[in-house]
Amino acid sequence: MSGLEVFIGIFIILLILVIIPGLRVVRQFERGVIFTFGKFSGVKNPGLRVIIPYVQTMQRVDVRTTPIDVPKQEVITKDNVTVGVDAIVYFRVLDPSKALLETTNYIYATTNFAQAALRDITGNFELDELLSKRDEISAQIKEIVDKETDKWGIDIENVKLQNIELPGDMKRAMAKQAEAERERRAAIIVADGEKASAKAVAEAAHLLAHTPGGIQIRTLQTLEKISSDPSQKTVVFLPNDIKGIISKVS
Repeated sequence: MSGLEVFIGIFIILLILVIIPGLRVVRQFERGVIFTFGKFSGVKNPGLRVIIPYVQTMQRVDVRTTPIDVPKQEVITKDNVTVGVDAIVYFRVLDPSKALLETTNYIYATTNFAQAALRDITGNFELDELLSKRDEISAQIKEIVDKETDKWGIDIENVKLQNIELPGDMKRAMAKQAEAERERRAAIIVADGEKASAKAVAEAAHLLAHTPGGIQIRTLQTLEKISSDPSQKTVVFLPNDIKGIISKVS
């Protein structure tokens, strides 16, 4: 066996035992955390990477923005109303090594801390504030969770309150209140319309009374409308100043 054949044989053995098992592909949205004999030794960027088989291991960490649902929490508001509140948290891993080394499961840890913060913060608000100040409450939860998860290499990008579930009796009371408000607004609109109509009629009567021949023209228009109806009718005209005539005769 020639020296070349021996070299090729050794290369093939190394290829099978060392090089191929040591090849790793890190995708664009991942980072590879390297451990050498169980000790952290670095972070690999995206691309084709090589580690030492049997000596090093690599664990991938997704660094994309990740949404997690915070399950519904039973919360007693400041005014003693029990409501169900849930939220969604958007986070991103900034430091993959901290995410793996500082906590056993960074997603689980972030979710549980967000649950606790959700209960604590929403319990400090009254029900009306809880319904009208969602953005403010979300910002407070984000600030608290972001501060805590910073030591895990995690950035909290956003927190959004999703559903606020009210007790059944509270829903019925609010529905009645909303219906009463709609009826009140409808009554105001009708009253405003009648007021405007009465004002228009008064202005028209005033204008006719102070316009020479205005009453006579209006009378002729009324007669024209009446005459277009073929039904039997009798029309009796009285002078405009009939009251004065009667007083003179008497």
